[in-house]
Amino acid sequence: MPLLINRQPAANDSWTLVNEETLSSTGGDIIVPLALLEANADSLQDRKGRVAVQINGDDNIDALLENPNQYELIAIDFPVFRDGRGFSLARLLKRAGFEGQIRATGDVAHDRLTFMERCGFNAFEISEERYSDESLAVFTEVSVRYQGAADDPRPVYHR
Repeated sequence: MPLLINRQPAANDSWTLVNEETLSSTGGDIIVPLALLEANADSLQDRKGRVAVQINGDDNIDALLENPNQYELIAIDFPVFRDGRGFSLARLLKRAGFEGQIRATGDVAHDRLTFMERCGFNAFEISEERYSDESLAVFTEVSVRYQGAADDPRPVYHR
């Protein structure tokens, strides 16, 4: 699956998304769904490799917002096109002071990349069938934005 980080194709990705079956057998850097992370917090502290968290719109992220920089990567899953709660989650993380990578996973499409970036996403996993070199051009298609957002909190009349 192609990965864009900071508007550039990533040559390699050291992170692996795990589930309950693969959690104990996967080495290296892992991304763990929030519920699985909470259930296995003690055992994950002793493992080698970095641990990141994956959240979605159903998760309660209040504890994560109290200390957002405990992880260097937070993946936000978009299970279907019509589920836009991930945009709000990214914005909440940025407002809480998160400085790491916010990665969009799941149903990520070309037409939403620029909006995702404005909410705070800086990495995007795009499926093979949806990815093209034109995906990189989407970030510069709109040059003037009236609303403030994570990328520039000032509305147009304050610029």
